[in-house]
Amino acid sequence: MNPDFWHQRWREGRIGFHQDRPTPLLLKHWPALGVAPGSRVFVPLAGKSLDMAWFAAQGLRVLGVELSRLAVEQFFAERGLQPETRESRYGTHYRAGAIELIHGDAFGLDEAALAECAAVFDRAALIALPPPLRQRYAHELYRRLPPRCQGLLITLEYPQHEKDGPPFSVPEGEVRARYAGDWDVETLERRDILAQQPGFRDEGVTALETVVYRLRRRAAP
Repeated sequence: MNPDFWHQRWREGRIGFHQDRPTPLLLKHWPALGVAPGSRVFVPLAGKSLDMAWFAAQGLRVLGVELSRLAVEQFFAERGLQPETRESRYGTHYRAGAIELIHGDAFGLDEAALAECAAVFDRAALIALPPPLRQRYAHELYRRLPPRCQGLLITLEYPQHEKDGPPFSVPEGEVRARYAGDWDVETLERRDILAQQPGFRDEGVTALETVVYRLRRRAAP
């Protein structure tokens, strides 16, 4: 998917994927991962998600990456924060307190950039990508996360022919196939949410579920 697509969405304020509160399914299921206070959580395609502020409030450190500079700047401005900035080969780093956001390409992050990440949270990254990029995302970026890293992944499932993505439908079979090489995948919850999503119904979608997965990166052999 062309980066210009996302830049335009942010410029025009067409960010229906942004939530005005932390993700309820995150609050429900994150404790099950047992991530230690002070650990670093990776948030790919972070936007200006309030989930990052929630992680920081739990005593966790956050490393986010976002393609839109506007999104990064809005995140800090809306919190009343004045981040320090620096440049690296990954992009421009914005940092305030426990939260560091990189304005750059997620696929440009390597093992060194992600080495301290004990966990990863994905609510709107995998489902934002069409199939070819989903394969690259799971097979390249996730493989750069360290052994024993844990993850919480939230997806959507609906009849893909009934609506153009993003967000895209990512069925459970695809999740398991894409991550099985390096990660243990556990389904934590599957919930019918069509009644709560009038936008999907208005587009003719007849079924919509959200699914929560726990991911655990296996140790290197």
